[in-house]
Amino acid sequence: MGQISDFELITRIKDGDESAFRLVFDLYSGKLFNFSYRFLKDKEPCHEVVQEVFLSLWLNRAKLDPQFPVAPYLYTITKRLTLNVIRQVASSQCAVEKMWLNMQKVSNETEELILLDDLERFAASVLSQLPKQQQLVYRMSRHDDLTYDEIAQELNISRNTVKNHLVAALKTLRTHLFKVFSFVCVMETVLS
Repeated sequence: MGQISDFELITRIKDGDESAFRLVFDLYSGKLFNFSYRFLKDKEPCHEVVQEVFLSLWLNRAKLDPQFPVAPYLYTITKRLTLNVIRQVASSQCAVEKMWLNMQKVSNETEELILLDDLERFAASVLSQLPKQQQLVYRMSRHDDLTYDEIAQELNISRNTVKNHLVAALKTLRTHLFKVFSFVCVMETVLS
């Protein structure tokens, strides 16, 4: 069997053809898993994301437009579901820091770069609204990898003051991220 066009695949899926659906699953499930894994770094939620993506594809097959390729549709759903997982994880300071580090390691694929760039600009915007001392402490800790003691010595402030500034900065960032992720998920649900 030669290569099947997206138009034909989508048309067949719309008609309830399970073999066409299986073909799309075989072609994209591994790629979508890897895409989600680059952000989540945890296999179990990635498997759940991929399952939900294909469940959504099947349940919403009547709404598919054969004129548009299937890959962007699948990646958009994967991104939305991955963001939902990140939003759920974002309630823990440790998880937010881990997520942020993972996001910085994302590869050069276009979709991932756009998402990472948006997150970095958003974080920079939030951080720019913090008091100057909190901004400085955050950057020294997160960008320069300095310890509390090193920051305290360099700024001539106490270790506890450094810790308080960093905790306040992270709390503000986490609160804003949670609000934005909640808004994005609501909007994507409304628009889908």
